[in-house]
Amino acid sequence: MPTPDAEKSHADEPPHSPRPDDERRLFTRSSSWPEARFLGDVLRTETVGGGLLLFGAVLALVWANSPWSDTYTALGAWVPWSGGERLHLDLDLATWAADGLLAVFFFVVGLELKREFVAGELRDPRRAALPVVAAIGGMLVPALFYVGVMLVSGTDALQGWAIPVATDIAFALAVLAVIGSHLPQGLRAFLLTLAVVDDLLAIVIIAIFYTSGFSPLPLVAALLPIAAFALLVQRRRTWWWALLPLAVASWTLVHASGVHATIAGVLLGFTVPVLGGGTGPGLAEHLEHRWRPVSAGFAVPVFAFFAAGVSLRGTDVGNLLTDPIVLGIAVGLVFGKAIGVFGSTWLMARFTRAELDRELSWSDLLGVACLAGIGFTVSLLIGELAFGAGTAAEDKVKTGVLAGSLIAAVVASVLLVRRNKVYRRLDEQDRRDDDHDGVPDVYQQRPASSG
Repeated sequence: MPTPDAEKSHADEPPHSPRPDDERRLFTRSSSWPEARFLGDVLRTETVGGGLLLFGAVLALVWANSPWSDTYTALGAWVPWSGGERLHLDLDLATWAADGLLAVFFFVVGLELKREFVAGELRDPRRAALPVVAAIGGMLVPALFYVGVMLVSGTDALQGWAIPVATDIAFALAVLAVIGSHLPQGLRAFLLTLAVVDDLLAIVIIAIFYTSGFSPLPLVAALLPIAAFALLVQRRRTWWWALLPLAVASWTLVHASGVHATIAGVLLGFTVPVLGGGTGPGLAEHLEHRWRPVSAGFAVPVFAFFAAGVSLRGTDVGNLLTDPIVLGIAVGLVFGKAIGVFGSTWLMARFTRAELDRELSWSDLLGVACLAGIGFTVSLLIGELAFGAGTAAEDKVKTGVLAGSLIAAVVASVLLVRRNKVYRRLDEQDRRDDDHDGVPDVYQQRPASSG
């Protein structure tokens, strides 16, 4: 039994002060203020982008179900440049949004991935293990749920197995903003890192399973502009008049090879150095700050506008919602993601004998796991690659993604809102700066000496 002095010492200790056993605790805050500040900047940008994404999706749904729905369809089908047949660039506007604008999104993903592996949460194998395992579980289980629904229903649509595996971090953060959640930094960092690993695995899935009509010569030729781009950025030559043409050439050649053109964005992002030559941020962080607003504020919302416009006019909504493809995607996102992320994290904690951060509970993780079931941007992209644009299955894919994401958002909101008082108190502690030096006090505390 602890002595009164011991209890007093423990009670007088500042909230959240670091202790030696914190390394074995899950979902603690970032260990350094610069990392926490960078994370906060990323989350704020993605939150704003998520709001614009929601606006684009709602606008598309309203327009596609209005009396002027034909103009929405015609706009997406418009081919702005009909002279690009040789390079397969005679694309309609909706395809340009999916293949072209999303390359900007995946370029930012590539920058983010490399930064995480070199200087972020994923550089430490011990800290990386949890979000990596959670991301893998959060992708395998939804895919199994989808395949299970297809097998039980006898539906020949197994090619869509990867649709419910992706998490849309911008959409998820927009939901947090709408419900006013003050989710602790440790859980937000876990969600962001989970989404980063999720994006990496989704990129691998797209490259391996959703490449059609592969032509190796253009892909080999693409290595030349990618190498030139890498040479310039490695030497810190950020000449836009040189880098942009090289990026466009890389994208064009990768697109002509049959590999999805967004992979070019990822490869270009991987070439950018993370660590700076001096004490300032590296080039990857600099380019990420510059291009993330373009991605979150323009590229992804425009893609959402063209991708989310499912028309329900003259449709038997009851039959549509019970269609096996719709059910497979929705069940995968709602149940598969929650079970996969929560279950793999719980098993990880059991095997490593790790404990949650002192102020958190397993219900908090369940809310985040449900939030990870919000799949939008990459899910819609994979759905288009799996079934093709303009096919009978396209509206089913959109309906399944929208319905599953909406249900996951509602369930996550219910779970997280009830703990918002606790989150708000933790957020106030994390922001407290009594000495007014611009650095929160929790990042200046040190464990008491044991000697």
